Amino acid sequence: MGFLNTIMGVFGFGFGSCVGLVIGYYFFIFFQSTDVKDPEVRPLAELDTKSLLRILPEIPLWVKNPDFDRVDWLNKFILHMWPYLDKAICKTAREISKPIIAEQIPKYKIQSVEFETLSLGTLPPTFQGMKVYTTEEKELIMEPTLKWAGNPNILVAVKAFGLKASVQVIDLQVFAHPRITLKPLVPAFPCFANIYVSLMEKPHVDFGLKLLGADAMAIPGLYRFVQEMIKEQVANMYLWPKTLEIPILDPGKARKKPVGILHVKVVKAMNLKKKDLLGASDPYVKLKLTEDKLPSKKTTVKYKNLNPEWGEDFTMSVRDPESQALEILVYDWEKFGSHEKMGVNVVPLKDLTPDEMKVVTLELLKSMDPDDVRNEKSRGQLVLELLYNPFKEDEIPDDPEDSGTVEKAPEGTPAGGGLLVITVHQAQDVEGKHHTNPYVRLIFQGEERKTKMIKKNRDPRWEEEFEFTLEEPPTDDKLHVEVYSVSSRIGLLHPKETLGYVDINLADVVNNRRINQSYNLIDSKNGRIQIELQWRTS
Repeated sequence: MGFLNTIMGVFGFGFGSCVGLVIGYYFFIFFQSTDVKDPEVRPLAELDTKSLLRILPEIPLWVKNPDFDRVDWLNKFILHMWPYLDKAICKTAREISKPIIAEQIPKYKIQSVEFETLSLGTLPPTFQGMKVYTTEEKELIMEPTLKWAGNPNILVAVKAFGLKASVQVIDLQVFAHPRITLKPLVPAFPCFANIYVSLMEKPHVDFGLKLLGADAMAIPGLYRFVQEMIKEQVANMYLWPKTLEIPILDPGKARKKPVGILHVKVVKAMNLKKKDLLGASDPYVKLKLTEDKLPSKKTTVKYKNLNPEWGEDFTMSVRDPESQALEILVYDWEKFGSHEKMGVNVVPLKDLTPDEMKVVTLELLKSMDPDDVRNEKSRGQLVLELLYNPFKEDEIPDDPEDSGTVEKAPEGTPAGGGLLVITVHQAQDVEGKHHTNPYVRLIFQGEERKTKMIKKNRDPRWEEEFEFTLEEPPTDDKLHVEVYSVSSRIGLLHPKETLGYVDINLADVVNNRRINQSYNLIDSKNGRIQIELQWRTS
């Protein structure tokens, strides 16, 4: 009897459920309300506080504060540039922290502190809005709101007492409201002299910290202690009205225009010292004005001559004759390796009488240190003719860059041709598979020139100049520039490899007289090289 009751109960439950579902579906279909109204669309400004918070849990600043502007374009720009910004920021952080660490670690008897890994991750920061102030002063004030929930990989190795410990920073979050002031504004690129940064409120900083592979922030009380310590330390340094000043330009010099022209004639040198193994030297002279960013002027090389005569003329733009000076350096040219300095001297422009020719005979010194005992040894003399012509009021150029003209080719240059001057400035992000000891190889009209090698450097700077005397303008020629890396170890395995190359058409430099730009290297992932070209005619 009990078994029969169980069977009937299960059957009744199943039958009742099916009937209930059918009746419920019938009522749902045939008894729906027919007076359903369309949803009401209202502007956000008309909603009350609770409704607005329900729709937008996190309201952007540009919504609740009309003074803040949307900067979606900036966030898109940062998103696309982030892989490159990551490398640039990390490189700068390494360079800034290296001397600071070297100065501090001896106090704590630590052998070394190094970044084993330094990357800001793949997630860039975002700006929720930006407010721009306009004032009567020559300045630009911006207040962005920054939020960054990043995935950095920062691994620091600390060595002390023969032991090594690794500290890793992960899952970084930063919420900050800085004020960035660019002032004073000046008529020279980048058009501002200083950057001032201050925080308008204490920042929120949150991160994970792994010590020897374990989560150090899991220690009771440590997380809150670190949070408060960071907030207090950062606030003490940069909370408004305290500021971090980053100088960009000297505002006084940035506003200065050329006030005159300095004419320099390198006449001759006498009694130079022997630098070569065969008892001679291959001297040339480099000229440069202090406080001037233009490349140095350079004479031709006089091979195997200890009493060379040049008779070459140069002109230079003068911005401040009271503070600027003419730097003179004499070098011994070397076919391989770096050129050896033979002597140096300086002529202050304030010692020259305007519009009056002055012939000077300079003693070549080892250095400009007055206490250097090596200066007592004679290194030869150099004869110069100097003439400073100040501009009249109506001759001063309006553009500070008007003075960046190309000088004339030296005497003896072919009448229909000229002098092609190639300056190899620097390269960026060049990296080899087996070693990175870069140097540059130039090939022009079958002639080859090379820079010096710089060991273990992905961003080398050479600042080397090469000259080619031509019978006619190189309008149909190309300059082949290739960056190589050579192994610093003796061996036959991977002795040399190419880091990238570029072929430059020279028609543009003939038409424009001067080109200074960076070129992307072919067969290189991110490599670039900065080359300056000048076409000088007589």
